[in-house]
Amino acid sequence: MAVGFGLLKLSSEAFWRMTPRELASVLGPRIATAGPLPSRSEFERLMARFPDSSAIGEPLGHRRSPNDPQ
Repeated sequence: MAVGFGLLKLSSEAFWRMTPRELASVLGPRIATAGPLPSRSEFERLMARFPDSSAIGEPLGHRRSPNDPQ
């Protein structure tokens, strides 16, 4: 919504009437200038360097079990 209203300056009606394909076609030129995508190995290095974590330092989705060490 921020892109539709802020960047594209669409009216509320125009934004909500757009199909995903129409939105993608308008965003395509803007996304293409973002640069090349990382290779799989670069992406894996980034994931290892910056893992997703919760506020308390555990991986996202980790559920503490009563048997987990403290």
